Amino acid sequence: MMGSGKSTVGKILAEVLGYSFFDSDKLVEQAVGMPSVAQIFKVHSEAFFRDNESSVLRDLSSMRRLVVATGGGAVIRPVNWKNMKKGLSVWLDVPLEALARRIAKVGTASRPLLDQPSGDPYTMAFSKLSMLAEQRGDAYANADVRVSLEEIASKLGHDDVSKLTPIDIALESLHKIESFVVEDTAVADSQTESQSQRMHTL
Repeated sequence: MMGSGKSTVGKILAEVLGYSFFDSDKLVEQAVGMPSVAQIFKVHSEAFFRDNESSVLRDLSSMRRLVVATGGGAVIRPVNWKNMKKGLSVWLDVPLEALARRIAKVGTASRPLLDQPSGDPYTMAFSKLSMLAEQRGDAYANADVRVSLEEIASKLGHDDVSKLTPIDIALESLHKIESFVVEDTAVADSQTESQSQRMHTL
């Protein structure tokens, strides 16, 4: 989701892994020749942005050894999942209250789906985020790895996820990714072994 720290955590992961880092929103801005996603939405439309986002993700999916921070809405298009599944997907699951606080603090001008002309910034952000979470919840759950900030905070003895550092989140992400890869490899090995045994009995 927007404001969850994808770019910050993604850069740390890329550095640790020795991979390249890309932010798909930035690549769309460059491709369209506009300084911000907000302006692309305003001048063109959300659909225009999503088409360009899909094109960027398709191009990135043919590359190797990279970490990509996607836009929060990339999950709503099945074609994007087709491309994202060529790698390993990580969902940074941040409580909506924390996201709304974070976004209200810096303002919503750079976030076209949240930008409202009036009203309390926190209330407006929380209301819109809740609606987006409802729409995208199942899609986010498609991710290979879920990194829950509430779980990390509880593990580290914090009562608030805002006390977590990007390093805390990146370390947990790496741990979860490693567990997924090990488990996935074990499943693949086990399937290969059972196929081999079947062939021997034929």
